[in-house]
Amino acid sequence: MGTDTKSYQSLAKSGITSVLRHDLPASLVVFLVAVPLSLGIAVASGAPLAAGLIAAVVGGLVAGSLGGSAVQVSGPAAGLSLVVAEVVTTYGWRATCMITLMAGALQLLLGLFRVARAALAVSPAVVHGMLAGVGVVIALSQLHVVLGGSPQRSAIGNLIELPQQIIHNHSHAVFVGLLTIAVLVGWTRLPQRLRIVPAPLAALFVASATAGALGWDVTRVDLSQSLSEWATPIWPGGDWHGIVGAVLLVALLAGVESLLSSVATDKLHDGKRSDLDRELTAQGVANMVTGALGGLPIAGVIVRSTTNVRAGARSRWSTVMHGLWILVFAVCLGWTITLIPMEALAALLVFIGVQMVNLGHLRNLRGHGEIPIYVATMAGVVLVGLAEGVLFGFGLAMLSALRRLTWITVRAKPEPDGRWHVLIGGSLTFLGVPRLTSELRAVPAGAAVELDLNIDFMDNAAFEAIHTWRHDHERGGGTVDIDEIHDEWYAMAASGARMFPAKTPPRAPERWWLPWAHRRRGRPAPASSLVPAQHPPPEGSPAVHSPAEGSPAVPDLLAGAREFHRRTAPLVRPFLLAMARKQDPSHLFITCADSRVVPNLITASGPGDLFTVRNIGNLVPRLGAAPPDDSVAAAIEYATGALNIQTITVCGHSGCGAMATLLSGYEKATELPALSRWLHHGNHSLARFIAAESDGFDDGPLDRLCRVNVIQQLENLRTYPQVDRLVRAGRLQLVGLYFDIGTAQVHVLEQPPLTASPL
Repeated sequence: MGTDTKSYQSLAKSGITSVLRHDLPASLVVFLVAVPLSLGIAVASGAPLAAGLIAAVVGGLVAGSLGGSAVQVSGPAAGLSLVVAEVVTTYGWRATCMITLMAGALQLLLGLFRVARAALAVSPAVVHGMLAGVGVVIALSQLHVVLGGSPQRSAIGNLIELPQQIIHNHSHAVFVGLLTIAVLVGWTRLPQRLRIVPAPLAALFVASATAGALGWDVTRVDLSQSLSEWATPIWPGGDWHGIVGAVLLVALLAGVESLLSSVATDKLHDGKRSDLDRELTAQGVANMVTGALGGLPIAGVIVRSTTNVRAGARSRWSTVMHGLWILVFAVCLGWTITLIPMEALAALLVFIGVQMVNLGHLRNLRGHGEIPIYVATMAGVVLVGLAEGVLFGFGLAMLSALRRLTWITVRAKPEPDGRWHVLIGGSLTFLGVPRLTSELRAVPAGAAVELDLNIDFMDNAAFEAIHTWRHDHERGGGTVDIDEIHDEWYAMAASGARMFPAKTPPRAPERWWLPWAHRRRGRPAPASSLVPAQHPPPEGSPAVHSPAEGSPAVPDLLAGAREFHRRTAPLVRPFLLAMARKQDPSHLFITCADSRVVPNLITASGPGDLFTVRNIGNLVPRLGAAPPDDSVAAAIEYATGALNIQTITVCGHSGCGAMATLLSGYEKATELPALSRWLHHGNHSLARFIAAESDGFDDGPLDRLCRVNVIQQLENLRTYPQVDRLVRAGRLQLVGLYFDIGTAQVHVLEQPPLTASPL
């Protein structure tokens, strides 16, 4: 009992230390970011300024303590400002608070029914297009305030009136706005030690101080009027259809934005993944509380969440404490808000609106052909309205998905030997039958045909079309040899097997590259020897025995070896026989010992191609580095001196445990002294990571370190004189690869700068 008590006390002390060391500083940084953004979003929403601070406090204290994400920060979101502004205009502020409360109750109900993951079915192109449209509308409306005027009722109206507003602008207001934007833009170029203060806070401070010192004629924030507008919620009056629509719109938009933000935030840290149902439930409770207190609707905000993670937050205490600091600020220092010019807040909103049009999202969507959905959603939000734009984008996404599901590829061409090669790919449904039959008619009667089916679905109409054509062609004297590359849809349908409801046929052929756990069905009976009976071991060779009789299952390794003897050995025996006395690889392949990285699989190579070195972290110790380690150096020396290899490849991978240990300061290796000594060879990679900037990916610090580590090992290779001499002579090439395990994609890393292109 005494030992358990000491362990508990030690664990509690460690937790408190972590909160004070990591979460407390992070909460202060997020607090400094959240205050100006909350005020600006309140202005854009047409709500009292106090409503923004109330929402920020509730988002920190309520959503932060109850939520399913450890580091997500909730509060008033710019993406909701348009719908809130429209609701305020239609029903008034107090009724808007009641709509927020009811939207929170709906979110709570949806979370309890565990439907949160359904929100992830919304196309990211629609979400990003919606946010971009909201950003354009915010920027256009607040630009008029920066110029000393008033925004119009629509984005088109703001655009039409903008030339006149520029001609008749108020110079002092323009100076304040331009100064605010200049500070926001220039702040990122300052040295790191000066950027401790967040850019939004610095911009508002500089603008307020300059306007006060020079006596500029600007409009000050009137917090007294904002506080006088605070009151309890009232039931909205008007058509109940519109009220229900407003509740649904607020609940769904806030919920989807929160859940997508949770998923995005998970990519930025290595801690526990988000519980989305719990997160949605917490968002519902928080919106009920903020609605009852007269605050803006709440959602998870990616900007504040990213700031929280980058500031070093480890737990939800950072989010909770940031809400507490906002509460203390509002109660004790709220008078300082009256010093802020409204034009400065408007300029901050213009800057935020422009940032919401993220070109990085366009690059991600381009490869999937979803840019039209993004553009259509953004245009709909700007030209028509938020709800209409989202519905239009969602409809276009559904049509695009339907088109892709029904799109097939049919290619029929003659080969030099007179045979015809026909390739059919995609999802074969009745919608593709007309094109399918048209292409198949191009094959001349009596020809020998090789038909490759690379399909993931086939309905009865498509099967009948292919089957009928095959029989007709064979009756005409031709031959049809069908090879199903993906799954045996045609063979299953021809045999009369049941195809529905399973989309994938129940008996898929075994694949050698599948992990043992995925191939484990029934185990073969134990054999007396690892080598099959028809190939007995040579006389005098050591015996290899099977497990003791009565063991529950044959070990995977031995079962795999039997499968190799039965299936693969006859295929590779001729090649191995030819290279039995000598190897002649062309590549030295240095990669991690991680079990998920299979060099021959990801490079489609075979026996004799790769001279492979595997170690923890795919590290290449510098020549003469301490602690000394000759294992990698020996492989490099032998490969370049004896094997005359042409390429040395260093291959890292996502989620590398060695890199995670480096990031944690060796906390994960305290009881593993040999591992700690080995990982000291990665310190150069860690230093390079700290000094380097973003490499264009959006997958968090761990995976960025994994890529930086590959580049550093390529430089370490140049410390070996033989390698450096061969590289300079053009006889040896150094290549960096990065294997993204989650997407099964291999990237080529270039040095420098650190960039990547998918193979």
